[in-house]
Amino acid sequence: MQTLHAIFAFLPYFCFAYPFIMAWYWMAGGLFYYFWRERGFVVPDRPPPLDEYPPFSILVPCFNESETAVETLTTADRIDYPDFEIIAINDGSSDDTAEILDQLAQSLPRLRVIHLVSNGGKARALNVGARLARNELLLCIDGDALLDPHALRWAAYNFLRTDIGVFTGNPRIRNRTTVLGRMQVGEFSSIIGLIKRAQTAYGWLFTISGVVAGFRRRALQDAGWWSSHTLTEDVDITWRIQMAGWRAAYGPSTLVWILMPETLKGLWRQRLRWAEGGARMMVDYRDDILRLRSPGLIPVYLSYLLSVLWSYAMFISILAGFADAIGLSRFGIVTGISLIPAWWGVVLALTYFLQASVSHILERRYEPNMLRSLFWIIWYPAAYWLISLTTVVVAVPKVLFGRKDARGTWVSPDRGLR
Repeated sequence: MQTLHAIFAFLPYFCFAYPFIMAWYWMAGGLFYYFWRERGFVVPDRPPPLDEYPPFSILVPCFNESETAVETLTTADRIDYPDFEIIAINDGSSDDTAEILDQLAQSLPRLRVIHLVSNGGKARALNVGARLARNELLLCIDGDALLDPHALRWAAYNFLRTDIGVFTGNPRIRNRTTVLGRMQVGEFSSIIGLIKRAQTAYGWLFTISGVVAGFRRRALQDAGWWSSHTLTEDVDITWRIQMAGWRAAYGPSTLVWILMPETLKGLWRQRLRWAEGGARMMVDYRDDILRLRSPGLIPVYLSYLLSVLWSYAMFISILAGFADAIGLSRFGIVTGISLIPAWWGVVLALTYFLQASVSHILERRYEPNMLRSLFWIIWYPAAYWLISLTTVVVAVPKVLFGRKDARGTWVSPDRGLR
């Protein structure tokens, strides 16, 4: 019983300490990245001139994209870049995506269409497109993503370092009709963007953004290409490439405008898939980490492991606090737990607000009106922390006790209320 009381006494400290310490860790890395890589560029629509512009292949895997394919591919075709091709991979769509892609190919000379007979998932579609691409450098986007006109110029700039095997671009939310949508604007700016800057500064990425990422085909070949046996091919390929000796980086000026869930059901499905992908990584690369195959990835791995422990600690704390609130102490269940002591709660809130402000300073060149979303960013922890920790709690047992050879096939996304 004393051990149980000791655990309950420790939980509030851990629940506070992990997000507090990591906030400062991300801010320090993000600011370092800014002064190291970003400060010299005024705005993203003025990419630096390069001595040469290597050809690119834009890969667009499509599954039931009849509503978005035209907009996505015509936008990609208008990119300001001297030499590129577009490859749309129809992965056995059950709607009229195939007919739409064939019609587009007649009016867009750069577009090539590949039809796969059956639905095999995004990873398989990307593998097919990458092997049939004419160029060494690839830019992969989702079927609902709208590329910025200067995206390929910035992609070429990101590949100036010959040790970069993969870089992740900067997704921006374009559907903001609900509170959930507006909160995600803040999430991608104040949380995801800052973390990717910091991880690049520290040398290793946890994951690229699957909606926009650039690859060298040599790096993909060295990594064994995309795996079809994972729900989150972006997490898996990031680790594969870095394990193969290549570097991963963040390219914030490579912009893409995306659609995100704006319903609780859609958000839950998306975040559960993300959580399962992270848990799968934790299991799949455990032995590589223990064998010190890539020592630089150890801090990234430990950071994720701590985030899983934090999710369970928060979940237990919430349940324990609820148990006391409804009077279960009368039956001998006494936790005496307070999720966050009063003054610590103020410290954590101020720290989070500082993190959001730092992120605003770093991101305002990519989205000048982002300050309008600051109010919604403030409410991010209350809404998204609860969703994120719950999905982790559900995802870990699913990964540990589920099938290891399951194929990652497509799930129709919730693309918001437009």
